[in-house]
Amino acid sequence: METLPSFQLDGKIALVTGAGRGIGRACALALAQAGADVVLGLKNASSHPDVCAEIEALGRKALPVQMNVAHLPEIHSAVESALQHFGRIDILVNNAGIGAPNLAEAVTEQDFDETLAVNLKGTFFTAQTVGKAMIAQGNGGRIINLSSQAGFVALRSESVYCMTKAAIAHLTKCLALEWATYGIQVNAVAPTFIETPGTEKWLGDEAFRASVLQRIPLGRVGHPMDVAGAVVFLASPAANLITGVTLLIDGGWTLA
Repeated sequence: METLPSFQLDGKIALVTGAGRGIGRACALALAQAGADVVLGLKNASSHPDVCAEIEALGRKALPVQMNVAHLPEIHSAVESALQHFGRIDILVNNAGIGAPNLAEAVTEQDFDETLAVNLKGTFFTAQTVGKAMIAQGNGGRIINLSSQAGFVALRSESVYCMTKAAIAHLTKCLALEWATYGIQVNAVAPTFIETPGTEKWLGDEAFRASVLQRIPLGRVGHPMDVAGAVVFLASPAANLITGVTLLIDGGWTLA
């Protein structure tokens, strides 16, 4: 009899960066619901005890770690703490990202450097550090990067952010190719506008929200759990033959 697909993550250890709120929090909770214990990568390790409590209420273990992904020493120490505490890392959700809007002609060197430090440098070196651990463990692993629909369409005043998210989609392919030999699957998700504390300022503007909804055939902006569901799928045994893919979660924005 054929084995039916499984979406369970019982006994797995997941690290989620930017796990305190929004998409990161949703991913952490969804992974815990599926059976994983979760390492919460936080810019301030003591800032979100509520998320730890929510994970523990689901019957799973939570470990908050100090992890500003713009700083390599914090990446290394956070991963080391996770390995010392749980013994391994099976899943990485590379979620941390920033993207304050700014017209291209007004972007400063500081704007540029800060966005790339988190979105690209942070994503790459977190993947590298966890990838090395997965290679040493010898039993494969799953890495899910956060791209964006902004990596596939042009958005006004978001040139630097769009550039980084397009780069993440291609980085995902490169890492998937290199690490397939170790059984490490690397994929990405690319959400549209999602209702989070970070987007509240813009989606709260009626004219802006209307312009967004006009471009989404399904007629609504996303919720963090819309993204988390796809992340759980890509982390699960049900996605055993998927690697190098960026899954658009955009309600159809990029169809036209």
